[in-house]
Amino acid sequence: MHDGDHPITQSIILVFVLDELVKQNPFKIFHPMNKFSLTFQMAPLFHYLFLFLVSSCAAQTSFRPKALLLPVTKDPSTLQYVTRINQRSPLVPVPLTLDLGGQFMWANCYTDFVSSTYRPARCKSAQCSLAKSTACSVECPGAPKPGCNNNTCALMPDNTVTRVATIGDLGSDLVSIQSTDGKNPGQVVLVPKFLFVCGSALDGLARGVVGMAGLGRSPISIPSQFSSAFSFGRIFAICLTSSSNSPGVVFFGDGPYRFLLNTDASSNLIYTPLIKNPVSTASAYTQGDASSEYFIGVKSIRINDKIVLVNKTLLTINREGYGGTKISTVNAYTVLQTSIYKAIITAFGNALSGVPRVASVAPFGLCFNSTSLASTRVGPGVPQIDLVLQNNDVFWRIFGANSMVQVSEDVLCLGFVDGGVNPMTSIVIGGHQIEDNLLQFDLARSRLGFSSSLLFRQTTCANFNFTSNA
Repeated sequence: MHDGDHPITQSIILVFVLDELVKQNPFKIFHPMNKFSLTFQMAPLFHYLFLFLVSSCAAQTSFRPKALLLPVTKDPSTLQYVTRINQRSPLVPVPLTLDLGGQFMWANCYTDFVSSTYRPARCKSAQCSLAKSTACSVECPGAPKPGCNNNTCALMPDNTVTRVATIGDLGSDLVSIQSTDGKNPGQVVLVPKFLFVCGSALDGLARGVVGMAGLGRSPISIPSQFSSAFSFGRIFAICLTSSSNSPGVVFFGDGPYRFLLNTDASSNLIYTPLIKNPVSTASAYTQGDASSEYFIGVKSIRINDKIVLVNKTLLTINREGYGGTKISTVNAYTVLQTSIYKAIITAFGNALSGVPRVASVAPFGLCFNSTSLASTRVGPGVPQIDLVLQNNDVFWRIFGANSMVQVSEDVLCLGFVDGGVNPMTSIVIGGHQIEDNLLQFDLARSRLGFSSSLLFRQTTCANFNFTSNA
């Protein structure tokens, strides 16, 4: 007998769905309709074929782009990286905070959402199976509308800035995006049934933002859907700007990625394996889920070519999912487990012992008088920090532009913060440390390619030419 002959179903009230399905880290969880009693149903255990969904969401266009792009700006108030995705009918720009490890795109459907092409994902559909939804909203009070439909599968959109998760409907709508030849934007292409989730936890996000753009390891993340829709490789790249005045860029698809002076930032990349964390690092998740975030294998840390002594067990991921190193666009600065933080602060301070220190400025713990530091092409003249990867000859070098933060006219601080004694991830490489670096995520080969600072090549992530040739 096949699983589909007797699917296991069970109608349960929302609170019991959460109690049964969600393993909780420190977080809050709620539903925008929580003043009502919502009934959910467990999804059947069988799965529909992946290709069934891909064929239904394939972009309806004769032009097949080799790559796509999204501009990304830096919000000066929150230091979040914000992009805009054109969605709905009629099309409107939807501002979203970029979340490198996010599972999918989520947006507020409950306010000012008008679209003639929105469609809820029905329970037991191929869309729900692909999204790995295990909950079904059987009955929603009131007239059907985006975010409140009967017989619709549900997921848990996660505000990874505040670590607040909600319950929201899975649905699809029209999305448009510009293609690129790697040098300029090309013609606009459409994806008619782009999957996203309705969410409402907007606190802590940049002003005007209505959700998050998830680029993580997930079948319905933004890179996965674009790759499926246009049949190009499962590759994307981010190049975050350090400026709040000029945009950086996200590329979907392979290079070249050409910046000012015709510099192909995808040439001469250094590669390291991407590592899967078998335990989810999301605020709320179903037991057994793996993390959708991107981890790399940092083996040791050097400052000015000298090894920093740290507890190496913290650098590997244990069976409970703790430890290791991940890359984040929602953390403004690199966050370190306390003992690693103290070791780096001590070693960096010793290497700069000739430079006057000043009182620390929160959230940083080591600050200097910047008038005593020279300026170089790659930022303040401070000791270089190497994250040593699979062997001693493969390392991610962090120069002054990415290690130091100008907090006032005369004060520079080391841009690393203390993450506590027992964080889930020991090293979280934050946004400041990856600005003006090109990072290419090759999911087919499970590897990260990184450029180190583009300042060495006399260009920046703000130097992509957004003037269209189309």
